[in-house]
Amino acid sequence: METGEIFRCLRRYLEAEREGGVYDYLFSSASKKIKMDLLQKTVSQCQRCPLSKTRKNIVFGEGNVNARLMFVGEAPGFEEDIEGRPFVGEAGRLLTDIIKAMGFKRDEVYICNILKCRPPNNRNPLPEEISMCIDYLYKQIDYIQPQIICGLGKFASQTLLATNNPITSMRGKWYDFKGIRFMPTYHPAYILRNPNEKKVVWQDMKKIMEELSRI
Repeated sequence: METGEIFRCLRRYLEAEREGGVYDYLFSSASKKIKMDLLQKTVSQCQRCPLSKTRKNIVFGEGNVNARLMFVGEAPGFEEDIEGRPFVGEAGRLLTDIIKAMGFKRDEVYICNILKCRPPNNRNPLPEEISMCIDYLYKQIDYIQPQIICGLGKFASQTLLATNNPITSMRGKWYDFKGIRFMPTYHPAYILRNPNEKKVVWQDMKKIMEELSRI
C-alpha cells in the first residue's frame, strides 16, 4: 500500500471514530493524563510550606483520570509518606474494602487528599498549610471533572464546602461543589476508632451508588 493510501485509510478511520465519540474520548483522556502528570511534577518540587522539609515523598493522588467518583481525605499519614501513595495504611485498606463493596476497583475511582505532604506526627492540617496547598486539589478536580466527590472527614468536607459545620451534621447529605455533587462522610480512620459508625458510612455510600446510577 502506498503512503498516500495509508494516510487516506487513517483519515477515514479517525473520522469514523470521531463520529462514534471515540476520537474525542481518546484525545480528552490523553490531555487529562498529560495535565495531571505535569501537575504532579509541579507538586513534587513544591516548597510553599514547611511540610516540604519534613516529607519523604509527596502524596499526589492516584486512580482513573476519567473517574466518575473521587474521594478526598485530609492529609497523608506515615505509610502514605513512605510509599508516596494515598490511603495505603490501615485506614486506606478499609477505604479500599468500601470501594470494592460499592462495586468498583480502586483504580476505577480517584483518591487524593487536601494536603500533599504529611504533617509531622499525623497532626491535623493547619489553616495556612491548607491555603497554600488547596490550589493543587482544585486543579485535580478541574482536570478530572468527577460526577461525585466524597469528602472523607471534616477537614476535606469543611474545606471544599467552605463551612465550619461539624461533620456529624453534614454527613449523609448532598451538597454542591462547583456543579459537582458532594457527599461528606466520616474518615476511614474515624471508623477504625468507632466501628459502630461503619454502617452509617455504608448508608452514605449507598446514596452515592444510587446517585451514580441516575447520572
